[in-house]
Amino acid sequence: MSAVLAALGTMGAVVALGWLLGRWRVLGDRAAPVLARVVFAVAAPALLLSTVAHADLHLLVSRAAVVTWTSTALVALVAVLVLRVAWHRPAADVTVGTLASSYVNAGNIGLPLAVYLLDDPVAVVPTLLFQLLVLAPVAFAVLDARPAPPLDATGPDDVGAGPAGRRAPAPVGMRVAAVARRTLSNPIIVGTLTGLVLAALPWSVPEVVLQPFALVGAAAAPLALITFGMSLAAPRTTADAAPRRDLALAVGLRSVVHPVLTWGVGTALGLPAQALLAVVAMAALPTAQNVLVYAMQYRRGEALARDTGLATTVLCVPVLLVVAAALG
Repeated sequence: MSAVLAALGTMGAVVALGWLLGRWRVLGDRAAPVLARVVFAVAAPALLLSTVAHADLHLLVSRAAVVTWTSTALVALVAVLVLRVAWHRPAADVTVGTLASSYVNAGNIGLPLAVYLLDDPVAVVPTLLFQLLVLAPVAFAVLDARPAPPLDATGPDDVGAGPAGRRAPAPVGMRVAAVARRTLSNPIIVGTLTGLVLAALPWSVPEVVLQPFALVGAAAAPLALITFGMSLAAPRTTADAAPRRDLALAVGLRSVVHPVLTWGVGTALGLPAQALLAVVAMAALPTAQNVLVYAMQYRRGEALARDTGLATTVLCVPVLLVVAAALG
């Protein structure tokens, strides 16, 4: 368990560095959103391209992948139903809340955990691929969608004006095409899809081609952690705090429901002991700092993403200790 504590301690030190930089304003008042933009537009896409390009796509059809995808999808569905149907949150806030509940820190904690605790670095791949190929594209499709322009009153010369002079909304096909264009131009999606294409090629891409992407992508994790720490140092008011119900839901789903649900699905599908430990350990990871980066990029749900990331990172230590003791 020392490996778990070492990985979490390393992350905590980098977050603390970000807090100090933000507290003393070493990088200026606008540093956090600028760093978030660098992670979102440059470092994270490069990391995803170089990582997914090396992924074994056969992992997509393994039993462990089925358990990971099923449990994660169920957690995301519960979050959507509660936030949208029961609590009537706006679509963008529902999206960030769902990511906070289901999008785990598979890169910063998951990868070292898979290496040192599970002795199997590929254990993190199903989680990464589901997040990159399913959760992220769906979330960006919602966050990138812009509300239709207000239906202003129009003059008598406006062709196609509806009752009370309101212009008819754009056809559904045009709106879907606009959302698709914005989604496919998203840097995260472009990096992921490019890596997936490279992984599917019948030959190996020369390392000299991928090395620049890996080098730039190496900055994604520390910059995301520093951005997280700087966001904690920002002056906060009551209005900046995450809604308590939303925060409790996200933390409960992330730290308790997801690992328990994964254990249940994995047991039902008859996963062997080591594979069951791997998928449950991945499900017990805290909310990824990338969720805060995405929230800052779209300026929605920033407080919820920040507070959930902090709370689940603290809870991650006891949760992983329990998982390791029960299944290890």
